[in-house]
Amino acid sequence: MIFSLLFCECRRWFTPSAFREPSLVYAGRFLRGSTRLPCSFSATGHLCLRVLSSLCVLCVNSFFFLSSSRAQTLDNPLHSIDDEITAFSFGPNDAIAFSAYHKLKTKLYDLEHDDIWIDEPHGKRRHLLEGQKYTRDNQLFSYLVDAIRWSPNGRYLLVQLMTTTVQDESGNATNSVQTLLFDDSGHGLRIDKGDNFILASSNATFLPDNNTIAYLSQAVPALSLFSIKTTRLSSGTVPSPYEGRTFRDAAWIPGMNFAVAVEQDHAMSGPPRLQYLDILNDSAKELATLEGYEGGLTVSPDRTKTAYFIDREVLEIRSLSNPHQLARVRVGLGVYRWTSDDSRIFLKRAPEKKSGDLVWFPVPPLAAVSPNKDIPVSQPTPVPVLHGLSFREFSISPDGRLLGVVVPGKRNLLVFPLPH
Repeated sequence: MIFSLLFCECRRWFTPSAFREPSLVYAGRFLRGSTRLPCSFSATGHLCLRVLSSLCVLCVNSFFFLSSSRAQTLDNPLHSIDDEITAFSFGPNDAIAFSAYHKLKTKLYDLEHDDIWIDEPHGKRRHLLEGQKYTRDNQLFSYLVDAIRWSPNGRYLLVQLMTTTVQDESGNATNSVQTLLFDDSGHGLRIDKGDNFILASSNATFLPDNNTIAYLSQAVPALSLFSIKTTRLSSGTVPSPYEGRTFRDAAWIPGMNFAVAVEQDHAMSGPPRLQYLDILNDSAKELATLEGYEGGLTVSPDRTKTAYFIDREVLEIRSLSNPHQLARVRVGLGVYRWTSDDSRIFLKRAPEKKSGDLVWFPVPPLAAVSPNKDIPVSQPTPVPVLHGLSFREFSISPDGRLLGVVVPGKRNLLVFPLPH
């Protein structure tokens, strides 16, 4: 099994195929002309490929014999989805919304149009979107599902797409991030009886009324600075109380009309500032001036703490009610998730859409810090998850019982009990 997974991953590294490693920096990777490939191999290139393939086989064989006992756990998941998963999300009652890679061929281009499904615990599967049938007027476009989020009532889905749209016959294209709206039966949700998508939107979420959607929209070209915007299914766009202010990131607080956001001036000259915002009203409270911000802003499930990377090594955890109380842990930059009881953090030690091993560490106690004093940084001993094997993506179910992982290579989804 391990041999198969690693060989598939190695083969993908050298297969001239678009859209295999999704990124917000598209550079035309979502499309390719059917008459030319984005790269070609010379005779020297083929020789290098054969050498690298041989080395890969040697590494795989060594890994197989050393790790066969460790891999046994992966043979007995509670549930598995044997599709090429591009994104997934746990919903109510352990339902799983997921997207599967789908290639669509046209006369000029090979496009990517992901399928979107809901997999229910009792085994029934519903097709929300058949990618090859998804069109918009006469536009030629390609898309990858980047994230899926459920509404609080479990009836609606927000599906974030990374898209590339062909603009003219020469193949010039524009890239964007958009959000599709569905109900759980696959019908598009119309905003004020209009479109069922939000252009130029990312990190969208439903507020507790299951009607209002908050999202980020890029505010400054070529910079990761965003405006906070809202719209309603019933009436459309809602004026933002924070018009003109720009943010590097926002984390919506579960079950509330509030968010924690990292504010940054347009010129990127001042320090980032951590803000507590009322999304629908002009009410903001500054929590702290940060030493730095590298990403990963979240709010704990109990809504009492926020966390973020201040650099590529250190995760800072801060109390929302007493912002001077915090802790810093040196764990390395990666993708992390809180457990439902806020006692642990699971970390994939790799960026988004890249494979890395999973570990967990306990959430440290927070302590008051004095101004102008050095803040101590602890270095917890990470506990390996699933025997230290690498995974491309992972998520924890809202009730904290299940761990979902996407394996490299085939990118199947496996679901296990959350390790203790």
